[in-house]
Amino acid sequence: MDVTLLYFDDCPNWKIADAHLRHLAEEIPGLHLTRHVVDTPEEAERTRFRGSPSIVVDGEDPFADPDTPVGLSCRVYQTPDGPAGSPTLEQLREVLGHG
Repeated sequence: MDVTLLYFDDCPNWKIADAHLRHLAEEIPGLHLTRHVVDTPEEAERTRFRGSPSIVVDGEDPFADPDTPVGLSCRVYQTPDGPAGSPTLEQLREVLGHG
């Protein structure tokens, strides 16, 4: 399973998502994690970047809302504890099929 973390440095929430994903990469055999910096509007369009951080699993963004615009912004996720800058570890486990 290929997981890509899309982010830009000006949004600190990517570090939380990265820590969760690194943890899951150790826990889930076959999970291949890469990171990709999105730093231009053109790159945001090309990657269908819906904000930092975005997590893409085998080419699809499981958290994507089709109404969310593409662009360089910080992303908000709905979690059991309310809005947050990253999905929870459990939400990530679920979309990766290990929840």
